[in-house]
Amino acid sequence: MTLILDPDRQLALAYVPVAARPAVAALWQLDVSFASILVTGTQPMVSQLRLAWWREALERLDSAPAPAEPVLQALAARVLPVVSGAELAAMEEGWLILLSDAALTEDEMARYAALRGGLLFAYAARLLGDVAFPVTRAGEAWALADLARRSGRRNEVVAPAPESKSKWPKKLRPLGMLAALARRDLERLGRESEKQGSPGRMLRMVRHRISGY
Repeated sequence: MTLILDPDRQLALAYVPVAARPAVAALWQLDVSFASILVTGTQPMVSQLRLAWWREALERLDSAPAPAEPVLQALAARVLPVVSGAELAAMEEGWLILLSDAALTEDEMARYAALRGGLLFAYAARLLGDVAFPVTRAGEAWALADLARRSGRRNEVVAPAPESKSKWPKKLRPLGMLAALARRDLERLGRESEKQGSPGRMLRMVRHRISGY
């Protein structure tokens, strides 16, 4: 079963070059797979076991064929060896942090953002062919904005200090589109979330695609 990406990522993916699109889609579908474990899980221990299964399955991709699981097969075919299975598995720890019932500490929130969004953007940049431009902080901000949108932890999310505005290179502007929306969302903390796919969001993404800002 192909996992459905959210409207923001669907539009960003449409601007990824055709040659790289399947790899970036597979990477983002891994993120959706992790998210679905937390959304559908009712018992933290069961969710922890499911996350552990994914971590181990991703690590095994470096030494064995992918099992009959569509996302893993897509990763093996499209993402490896540009990004290794062990590197992909590192993102699991970020999701593991969210299984705590307690409010997250500042350090835990920062670690979640780094292990989910920071790594996700860094790996996507590698697939897009530009590892020189710094994307990890933008990825961390995106992960925080997404957490505020989709979980009950909205009140725990604190907007990070704004980054200096650098022009995004053309290769990475699909990621820059998401970063621009994350900044937009974090500025709205405390207010109702903006609906994904709304005309204003789509216009902001297209403006970034053209200008790089």
